[in-house]
Amino acid sequence: METLPIAVWSVASAIVVASVLWAYRWSHPKVNGRLPPGSLGLPLLGETMQFFAPNPTCDVSPFVKDRVNRYGTVFKTSVVRRAVVVSADPDLNHYVFQQEGKLFESWYPATFTEIFGRDNVGSLHGFMYKYLKTLVLRLYGQENLRAVLLAETDAACRTTLASWAGQTSVELKDGLSAMIFDITAKKLIGYEPSKSSENLRKNFVAFIRGLISFPVDIPGTAYHECMKGRKNAMKVLKGMMKERMADPGRQRQDFLDIMIEELRKENPVLTEAVALDLMFVLLFASFETTALALTLGIKLLTDNPRVLEALTEEHEAIVRNRKDPDAGLTWAEYKSMTFTSQVTLEIARIANIVPGIFRKALQDIEFKGYTIPAGWAVMVCPPAVHLNPEIYQDPLAFNPWRWQDKMEITGGTKHFMAFGGGLRFCVGTDLTKVLMATFMHCLVTKYRWRTVKGGNIVRTPGLSFPDGFHLQLFPKN
Repeated sequence: METLPIAVWSVASAIVVASVLWAYRWSHPKVNGRLPPGSLGLPLLGETMQFFAPNPTCDVSPFVKDRVNRYGTVFKTSVVRRAVVVSADPDLNHYVFQQEGKLFESWYPATFTEIFGRDNVGSLHGFMYKYLKTLVLRLYGQENLRAVLLAETDAACRTTLASWAGQTSVELKDGLSAMIFDITAKKLIGYEPSKSSENLRKNFVAFIRGLISFPVDIPGTAYHECMKGRKNAMKVLKGMMKERMADPGRQRQDFLDIMIEELRKENPVLTEAVALDLMFVLLFASFETTALALTLGIKLLTDNPRVLEALTEEHEAIVRNRKDPDAGLTWAEYKSMTFTSQVTLEIARIANIVPGIFRKALQDIEFKGYTIPAGWAVMVCPPAVHLNPEIYQDPLAFNPWRWQDKMEITGGTKHFMAFGGGLRFCVGTDLTKVLMATFMHCLVTKYRWRTVKGGNIVRTPGLSFPDGFHLQLFPKN
């Protein structure tokens, strides 16, 4: 009997020693070189809690800012059980984007893969990614924007704003989300809310609430609601695809029909799983990111009357030059909006809708004396560049004139990556610019507005408006 306590003590001691060794190996991983400075935090948990801590400003998150001040512009951390090198360094960011497919490849945490699907476009590489990008550009490229989408967007903005003008208060983010979702869902899958028994957007709203949240899949958590929203939305999309696959005589009407045509080819490159995940990502990305940026943009215009005055002057001049003041917006008019383009870039710079862009190192990478080990993730941090006072004077100031006389940005640069960079520069960039410019045109030429309540922001690290941004619109005489 005396040997039992000794045995228990021996087992307990072995467990403690093993745990200490495991914790040491976690915090001191083996590497062929010198890791960037930083901390991997607690085993498994890492610094995940700090990463998701709320930040009630447009400034760089305290998580990144504190570590840049302590370690420099390149540091290591651990988020959602993955070792990550965070880059706030413009040179490393540019290098990562330029070496896409060679030294780095697109990668996102496992929780993102669960959310967006294992076959989502962000997880695909090489030929398959380029093939899907070409398909999407048939819908969102400049040719279709000029021929079809600009006029449809203009009509939708006019109708939406007219309906808002009769209300005492409109929650802008929700209203914009609904408008943009209806525009893009119709082009993508022929979805019209008034003719459907399924409230597809409701599922995406549930999905969005938990998109950038602590990944705990327990009923009642935001992440659980996110996964539930995805499941319900995918059920609707699968039903649509099944119905159309069974109708070979259907004429092409939307992007889903293009997907069906690709699937029916003799030796299709596309699979149903990839097609469904692509449709899901496009539906999400098409409306949510633009609605957030535009909501913040209207908030910034409201708080900066000098900018609003200059923007209004540009758009009223466009209307004055028309033969018919009530005519729809033309492509030539859109391309003439010089100051509007500057406003759009400035909104995108401050909004930082995408707080981190992930890649994975395919081999050991040497950078400024540090080694990024093969297999490690790299998080390019756009806010740390866009809000760097050494790059942008008074970076938190809303100053569209800073873009005056600058070359048109058609891809990511060292100092501007609001739409990504390299091979994966966002294919929806032109659509976003058209949506934002068209909405601002219809708003400032036809209406005045006042803030009713809300407008406070929180980043966790994604942007949100916890108490909304409520406006009242008044038609101009």
